[in-house]
Amino acid sequence: MSFDGLFTKAMVDELVRSLKGGRINKVHQPYKNEVILTIRANGVNQKLLLSAHPSYARVQFTNEAYDNPSEPPMFCMLLRKHVEGYILEDLYQVETERMIVLEIKGRNEIGDISYKQLIIEIMGRHSNIVLVDKSRNIILDSIKHVSFAVNSHRAILPGQPYVFPPAQHKKNPFHLYEEDLLRNIDFNAGKIDRQLVEQFAGISPLFAKEVIFQSGLANRATVPGTFISMVKKVETGGDILPSIISAGGKDAYYLFPLEHLKGEIKTYPTLSEMLDRFYFGKAERDRVKQQGNDIERFIHNEKEKNEKKIDKLRATLKEAERAEQFQRYGELLTANLYAASKGMREIEVLNYYDESGGMIIIPLDPRKTPSENAQKYFSKYQKAKNALEIVVEQIEKAQVEVTYFDNLLQQVQAASPKDIQEIREELVEGGYIRERQKKKLKKTQNIKPVLDHFISSDGTEIIVGKNNKQNDYLTNKLAARDEIWLHTKDIPGSHVVIRSKEPSDETIREAAVLASYFSKARNSSSVPVDFTKVRFVKKPSGAKPGFVIYDNQQTVYITPDEELVLKLKKN
Repeated sequence: MSFDGLFTKAMVDELVRSLKGGRINKVHQPYKNEVILTIRANGVNQKLLLSAHPSYARVQFTNEAYDNPSEPPMFCMLLRKHVEGYILEDLYQVETERMIVLEIKGRNEIGDISYKQLIIEIMGRHSNIVLVDKSRNIILDSIKHVSFAVNSHRAILPGQPYVFPPAQHKKNPFHLYEEDLLRNIDFNAGKIDRQLVEQFAGISPLFAKEVIFQSGLANRATVPGTFISMVKKVETGGDILPSIISAGGKDAYYLFPLEHLKGEIKTYPTLSEMLDRFYFGKAERDRVKQQGNDIERFIHNEKEKNEKKIDKLRATLKEAERAEQFQRYGELLTANLYAASKGMREIEVLNYYDESGGMIIIPLDPRKTPSENAQKYFSKYQKAKNALEIVVEQIEKAQVEVTYFDNLLQQVQAASPKDIQEIREELVEGGYIRERQKKKLKKTQNIKPVLDHFISSDGTEIIVGKNNKQNDYLTNKLAARDEIWLHTKDIPGSHVVIRSKEPSDETIREAAVLASYFSKARNSSSVPVDFTKVRFVKKPSGAKPGFVIYDNQQTVYITPDEELVLKLKKN
């Protein structure tokens, strides 16, 4: 838990400096559990993200672009009615809890002064955003509704009085002396970090473990001083250095480097910039998983179904490849009918096909006459001969389907929420799934796909398609014939186009990084990326969406770099 009470305090300090006294100009709710307030303060518009996501709950400034739904949710409409145009008079933390209150003042529809509170509760899966009429302490609405059946202490429902979560009765670390800590910690009992979390409000396990690490030999002489000095860091804000620590394949963030994690540390100028970087793609992939879970499951099942089909067809092909053997058995048996009789299980005859004149054993069905056994082998020969061509064709078709669905799986994993809709439409148009009955999919034949744009270090535009609709539009309609086209070699991925006829080597390398990053090889190293002019890229007639062939290519080997992708996006 990185967003603890101490982190909340530091974040509130960061927000107050920029927002206090600002006007709330716009309210958006791009996703189910998240609200963005555009607030103009000190002559600048800033986006304040309020998230009640069960895994990524937080409050921060954000520079990320969010796609808003065509129809705003009811909670968003209510917020617009009650807070748009209002002044943010104050913003503060509730004691040392992970709770932030926005005090809002404005005039209602009849011109009277109205006071509202927007309360953000950061409590894991119980996180919530609640709008309260301050004068009556009545809940106007919340982003999540909670009844007494779920929480006996309080209900978060419109019309109910707002009640704070149950008090934990922990001690405030900002009002602490060394002797207070010594009275509350049993150093003989061990697990001192856990005791710190249990005794003092706003302390996370991450912070407590860092205290123990910084104390060296954790005892009565070292822990109190270390704990208080680290809390003072947060209280004064002077030594805060927002950091992301990568260790053991996992990332963590905090107000300052956590040395006990023993990982790679990257620092940022503000808490909000750090959170934007930490959550880059994480929350979006989670939303994509929720919105596109049925699509991903369908694509995975179709791919698996075609792989099993190929296995069965190959078994049939193996059988079909025995056609000549069946023919030989039939002819040899016909030539030796006089030597066979009903009831025999096999017969050994001279193999006149063998130049050395060896003998061959022919299996027989004891229930059939010798003539019927010969006819059975001729029938098998004819069936296998006819099946050979059909089976080879069916295997090729199934392999095309496997490649297509493998490519779609990669696109789903790299998709943004808006991309999922286009993938769903593609499957409808391809006849793989039926159009939803309750809510018809919006037709987009005449709507241009929205592509991802990047700018290279030397100012050249690079465009990336992240699904088949976007890839087809980018490569076959938007790109000029002499511009440079890139794609990972024999690996499912995005089409990438450099809007230049003669790009620099650096731009080609950066575009190749984008191609490798938006591919199935995102987590690999030394990924082969082909590049050629768009004129050498062709879409075969009747090919699947997004499928092309190309020649005259050159290949570079690139390791995907998320930091560079972010830099090119910001450019």
